[in-house]
This record gives sequence, structure tokens and C-alpha cells, in this order.
Amino acid sequence: MLKNLINKVGLAVFMLLIVTGCKKGEAQQKVLVFSKTTGFRHDNIEKGAETIKRLGSAHGFAVDHSEDALLFTDERLAQYDAVVFLSTTGTLFNDDQKAAFMRYIQAGNGFVGIHAASDTEYEWPWYGRMVGAYFMSHPQVQDADIHVVDKSHLATQHLPDVWTRKDEWYDFRDLNGEVKLLMKLDEQTYEGGKMGDHHPIAWYHEYDGGRAFYTALGHTKESFDEPEFLNHIVGGIRYAMGLE
Repeated sequence: MLKNLINKVGLAVFMLLIVTGCKKGEAQQKVLVFSKTTGFRHDNIEKGAETIKRLGSAHGFAVDHSEDALLFTDERLAQYDAVVFLSTTGTLFNDDQKAAFMRYIQAGNGFVGIHAASDTEYEWPWYGRMVGAYFMSHPQVQDADIHVVDKSHLATQHLPDVWTRKDEWYDFRDLNGEVKLLMKLDEQTYEGGKMGDHHPIAWYHEYDGGRAFYTALGHTKESFDEPEFLNHIVGGIRYAMGLE
């Protein structure tokens, strides 16, 4: 009986360790939504941040939202598996904060850029290569066709081959040729595009030890009500966190 009791106690302790370990692992999946702006400010930022919090609850990762660049230290960034730049604009960081963010990515963590994240830190080449391009211009908000060229990625596997939707369609400069293209715009389906046949609109890549995902979608408030767009964002976040 004593042996059986010990075996039962041992099994209970083992199961407790498994459960505790799982909970600990789940708690470690956490992202920071960062939306500081020093230039144009999109009126959907607050809605976008709240939506990403709800997506986190539904998909098993925690979400903090802040516009405080003082969070960009080694110690404070260490609690996050990925940082989401939600329509940030302009110059955001001092030199120490830039260095901390670089170390964070180099340590194997992730970055997600949404829409105006490419309208950010124009004088910081490391950031420009990470986000993958800089915003150049855009026409008025209108419908356009998106061609999904890679459906193997978490951010695109749910999408149709041609996805028609309304948004503010960015033109880019200083494209990083090493990014992996996910989607491109068909400029024949809207007015005002300036990039021609090769008009990337979402991509990802491994960068300086970490992972980076960018989508130019998400200008309108209505974007954050669209299931296809929300799954696109969740897929990008999961990629940046290192999940498959």
C-alpha cells in the first residue's frame, strides 16, 4: 500500500509539474503593441490596440499596449516575445532605446509592423531594413485586388488567391530585396499606384537574429472588423513569436 501511495503521489506531482510548466509556457507568450506617433496619427490606433488585445485572449497570448518609448530597455523588453508597431510614425527613440531594441531582435525575438510602421524612423537604416521598406506615397482610399503569392505562411494561408478589399494603398521606397513576399497589389484594379507590376504589400523575413513581418494593410477603422484581416494579423504575430 505504501508503495502504491508513493506511486500515486509521484504521479500527482509529475502531473502538477506538467500543468505548471504549460501555464508558465503560456504566460511567456506575450506581445507589446507600441503605437507612439510623432507625425501623422491614425484615428484607428485605439481600436486596433483593443482588437489585438481581444485577439490575444482568443489565441492564447497576452498583450500590453503602450506609447512610452521608455519601455525600450533590455530588462523591460525581455518580457515580450514580439513587439507590434501599430501605425507608428516619425522618430520614436533615442540612441539608447534604439540599441536596446536592436539587442532585443538580435536575441531572437520578433517584430510586427502594421500600416504606418513603414512611415517611421527614416533616419535609422537598421530599422528600415527590418521593416522592409519606407512609405513613399498613397492615393485615396479605394478598393483594389491583392494577389496572394505565398499561401504557406500563417498570415496568408486562410486567404483567397485574389483578395479584394478597401484600404489606403501605400507606395514604397528603399525596398529590402531580401524580404519574402506574401502579397502584392494589382495596380490595374485601382487608381494612383506608382510601383508598377511589382508592388509588394505584405512580407516577412528573418532579420539580424530575429523575425520580422510587415503588412501595409490596416488604415481604416473597418479593417479591424474584418475577419480576414484579423487572421492576417494574428498569423503575423504568431510568426514573429516563433510559432508555427
